[in-house]
Amino acid sequence: MKRHLWLPSFLVIGLLTPPITLADTGAEREALAEIIHDLNALEAAIKQAEANANPDARIRFRYDWLRQDLKQIKDGIQSHIDSPRAQPRSFPPLRGDYRR
Repeated sequence: MKRHLWLPSFLVIGLLTPPITLADTGAEREALAEIIHDLNALEAAIKQAEANANPDARIRFRYDWLRQDLKQIKDGIQSHIDSPRAQPRSFPPLRGDYRR
């Protein structure tokens, strides 16, 4: 008889648990879209920094690599927004080191 007592408690827990998955998915997509927007807004700051760079410097910042990494990040976020998958995806590593 004790074995059957767990079933009603699971049903009650299941009925009282709010369906947060759908709400979170929409909020997550919105937040991710905002991140893409913010990354796109960085382009002006990158152009300004690049324009102020000393072309004769011995060690120069690789703006092209930075742009490639940012594009890869934006593409990965957009891919998740467009078609979320249950399995993790693998992406090539970011350069991360922007000095030459």
